[in-house]
Amino acid sequence: MTCTPRTIFRDLCMLPRGLVLVTGPTGSGKSATLAAMVNHCNDNRPDHIITIEDPIEFVHESKRCLVNQREVHRDTLGFSEALRSALREDPDVVLVGEMRDLETIRLALTAAETGHLVFGTLHTSSAAKTIDRVVDVFPAAEKDMVRSMLSESLRAVISQTLLKRIGGGRIAAHEIMIGTPAIRNLIREGKIAQMYSAIQTGQAQGMQTLDQCLAELLSKGLVSKEEARFKAQNKDSL
Repeated sequence: MTCTPRTIFRDLCMLPRGLVLVTGPTGSGKSATLAAMVNHCNDNRPDHIITIEDPIEFVHESKRCLVNQREVHRDTLGFSEALRSALREDPDVVLVGEMRDLETIRLALTAAETGHLVFGTLHTSSAAKTIDRVVDVFPAAEKDMVRSMLSESLRAVISQTLLKRIGGGRIAAHEIMIGTPAIRNLIREGKIAQMYSAIQTGQAQGMQTLDQCLAELLSKGLVSKEEARFKAQNKDSL
């Protein structure tokens, strides 16, 4: 296992459909990660990409893909309106800069279910918190349906944080959860508390906990022990 498994990221970019979420606090590099993933799609897929951003941070020229970028408040009123409009334009790949409200999340789930590859972001710090956040947005009567939709459409959650690199600069650490059959069952059944151990033991499928990633960065001498422990979920594990 490598700490930033580029093959996993590239494989996610080549999926025909599904929902891929990149999460983390403000300033954790989510936009840069998504820009790299859109760029990989643009280099390798003959498709139509629509991005909805607030603001546009990285400009993408059309290469193999036709890329249309929309900026919220400049080109459209909000994320949900822009996403609804985008889905009428027959895109293959849609990037939703922020899934911040019920209607945007509902549209993103529906788009992923109906044959689109959807990239989205949330400000959550782990895969488990991401699932909770998506489900909790909906009223009680809809939660079971949303769990079912999410279990079918979710392909991955990448939760990212940035650390100070020894020698200067910063380096990203990721928790990666892949939508395996076991993970899909946990989502469907609402067993979010069991998700961490499923990620921990899912390295063969490309999964890793944040602490496993931090331990690797530490072993390679890329970050200090103090910095790794500061970001760790279980500080005693380092």
